[in-house]
Amino acid sequence: MGTVAAHLLSSPIAIPRPEVAHLEQQHLPGAASRLCAPKPSPKNPPHLRGAGLRAEHTPRGSAPVPALQAEALRLSPGRAGPGGAEPSRAEPSWEGAGGSGSSSSSMREARFRDHFWSTDLTSTVGYDSIIQHLNNVRKNCKEFEDFLKERAIIEEKYGKELINLSKKKPCGQTELNTLKRSLDVFKQQIDNVGQGHIQLAQTLREEAKKMEEFREKQKLHRKKIELIMEAIHKNRNLQYKKTMEAKRLYEQRCRDKDEAEQAVHRNANLVTQKQQEKLFLKLAQTKSALEDSDRGYQQSITALEKIREEWLKEHIKACEFFETQECERISYFRNALWLHVNQLSQGCVQNDEKYEEIRKSLEMCSIEKDIDFFVNLRKTGSSAPAPVVYENYYNTQRNATPVRSPVSVPISRRAPLPTPTSGPGDPDYATIDGYSLIHH
Repeated sequence: MGTVAAHLLSSPIAIPRPEVAHLEQQHLPGAASRLCAPKPSPKNPPHLRGAGLRAEHTPRGSAPVPALQAEALRLSPGRAGPGGAEPSRAEPSWEGAGGSGSSSSSMREARFRDHFWSTDLTSTVGYDSIIQHLNNVRKNCKEFEDFLKERAIIEEKYGKELINLSKKKPCGQTELNTLKRSLDVFKQQIDNVGQGHIQLAQTLREEAKKMEEFREKQKLHRKKIELIMEAIHKNRNLQYKKTMEAKRLYEQRCRDKDEAEQAVHRNANLVTQKQQEKLFLKLAQTKSALEDSDRGYQQSITALEKIREEWLKEHIKACEFFETQECERISYFRNALWLHVNQLSQGCVQNDEKYEEIRKSLEMCSIEKDIDFFVNLRKTGSSAPAPVVYENYYNTQRNATPVRSPVSVPISRRAPLPTPTSGPGDPDYATIDGYSLIHH
């Protein structure tokens, strides 16, 4: 026991993983490699390595249904291949999911055909349980479809808001040189991010449309089986009712015959010959009626058995078909979720590529070049103003020399100068022959 446990602990445990089918061919650019670059492995194909995306794969443990295998493949949803406009989805593949005698059939023991019966011949409890489940899961597909539509609305609104923000909101509009170029790249890439969100919204709407088509296609195919089963149930219940009526009549005829025989034995020695003839006649009539009712009862049993066998076969076929359809739905739903997450991851990678362009532009931004550019563009001079000195007004008047006018001024007589008067605190003035002198 200890050796086995040590071997299990030292050896990697191989966990069964569903087969990868119809991988989405998406080659994502190199900026994603900065985010995540997992090592190559069969679980992570090379064309999805750089983006951190994983491939869709088919459900685990799906086993073949021989009677409806061809029908399941025929009803599988058609999608565009790798060369088309749409990324391919993984369609249910019974061969890849454990068909043709593979070991996957032993992995899933539960079957619809083995676990939805009732001992009551007229009961439809097992069939009703399957139909109720299929109706519920169809609602689940509708809910995911609505989720994609709501997400598309959010993505579109967000994308438009980013575009409006990048175009209408000022952001460093007076910047110069290299930083201005970086800001231009920034706004352009934000606009591109917004466009990417709008494209993602359109993609989500297309996926929601495909989910709707798949859901309606399954509903249409299932409706045909339901109509067949409803007709068989109705015919079976009607024949069962006729058989029970024939049985009741047969049992009544048996009791009538027994009473007629007892009457003959009781009155064998007590009645007249004519009365005995009547008793024997009645006994003969009851025996004839009994034979007719017995024959009718047996015919009803035979007819009911034939209908029952037909119903059993159709019930098994319906269970197999519903199981096939449910496996297909789970696979489609699971792959739709997988693809949706891949699309979101791809959007993040593409956004990071746009942000990488902004980072590259910022790497080219030079503080020295921007400073030099501004100086050369807006410089006003290299000489600073001289200091302002104190100038005495009177010294300036005393040191000033009269400037002779080159133009001759005509001589004219003028009135004598008035005698100045000294005010308190003013220097004393004196006049000599019409001239005034200032005495200090």
